[in-house]
Amino acid sequence: MKWPGRAAVTLFVLGGVAGIIFWGGFNTAMEATNTLGFCVSCHEMQSTVYQEYKKSPHYANASGVRAICSDCHVPKDWVGKVVRKIQASNELYHHLLGTIDTPEKFEAKRAELAEHVWAAMKANDSRECRNCHSWEAMDPHKQTARAQEKMAEGQKEGKTCIECHQGIAHSLPKRDD
Repeated sequence: MKWPGRAAVTLFVLGGVAGIIFWGGFNTAMEATNTLGFCVSCHEMQSTVYQEYKKSPHYANASGVRAICSDCHVPKDWVGKVVRKIQASNELYHHLLGTIDTPEKFEAKRAELAEHVWAAMKANDSRECRNCHSWEAMDPHKQTARAQEKMAEGQKEGKTCIECHQGIAHSLPKRDD
């Protein structure tokens, strides 16, 4: 049997090394864009939803557990994460276009933006919420009577988290209707 030439082996090794470097860089970039610092680096987020989030139970709470933007808005599984990052490129497009570059413009688009997020969360049964919250882990005895009643009702009706908990981390948009 004849061994491949030195050029073929060199090309194969260099291709493998380049692939590893690309894959490492790609994954590093994916994780870098999942940080709180990245998410609030544009002034649209800094002056609006970030300020609201800092007043929410996802930012400060009795247990000391903090959920950051990606915990709620980016799937954990790799394929879902890539799909969400591609969708987020539309948000970067609008950032660069200046569609939401002032608090007034952001507020004008807030309802539309929120509807997109809520629809996605409803479609995936609030998957990102359930990464931290589950029916099984809830202790109704530590909830108020009204919360117990509403949670039991929601579970019985098969509701997903976002159907009842819109506005838990961000202000609800003003509705025109």
